[in-house]
Amino acid sequence: MTKENAYAIVQAARSAGKVTGLEIINQLFDNFFELHGDRNGTDDPAIIGGLATYHGRPVTVITTDRGKTVGQRVAKHFGSPAPGGYRKALRLIENAAKFHRPVIALVNTAGAYPGQSAEEQGQGSAIAQNLLKISQAKTPLITLIYGEGGSGGALALACGDEIWMLEKSTYSVLSPEGFASILWKDSSRAPEAAAVMKMTPQALLEQGVIEGIIEETTDHQATIQNIDVVLEKQLATLAQLTLEELLKRRRARYRKF
Repeated sequence: MTKENAYAIVQAARSAGKVTGLEIINQLFDNFFELHGDRNGTDDPAIIGGLATYHGRPVTVITTDRGKTVGQRVAKHFGSPAPGGYRKALRLIENAAKFHRPVIALVNTAGAYPGQSAEEQGQGSAIAQNLLKISQAKTPLITLIYGEGGSGGALALACGDEIWMLEKSTYSVLSPEGFASILWKDSSRAPEAAAVMKMTPQALLEQGVIEGIIEETTDHQATIQNIDVVLEKQLATLAQLTLEELLKRRRARYRKF
């Protein structure tokens, strides 16, 4: 993929016109009941999650959220979760495993919140605990990256059984601007970095990092219907596995990397 094409996908993934996690939840999931708090004194608004039914089956659904108004965006750090957000997500996933509910995680984040308060509250530890414990959760977990999938901020919600991406989304260790600044000391080379980093859905599929790509259009409802087809099929497939088979399959998925 040329640098122009790769960076065009980066820009599309960042677009304010993207379908949102809340849109997906509202259209695909019935009886959504939001649950709050990490049981450690915080309730990060950048992570929204709770119970719902999906095609008649109880599930847990979690999404990152950037907010709509200026006030919401500031409070949610523009969709970059703080440690409490990751702890909340982990709590919900562990609860889902206890009651045998599949988990769907919806991700659009530039990365974990990098502020001083996040470091003071244990950002690195929170992400590490998610990687460790979610990878061992005894329930199916599918992650959909519908915008940006930035660094450990995305990986902390993408360590389950399958990762799917919309056509105009990205998944990478850091932003192309950050990559260019570090490697070439020139952030203006971000388009070149985007191509080198192999952060687009097609490049990641070719490398076996993700399971598939979902067709995306400017019509949000059509895009959500495409998501529905994939989620229903993949959850049905995972539901046929025993817990032993599920965990064995998951371990094999990550060991191949």
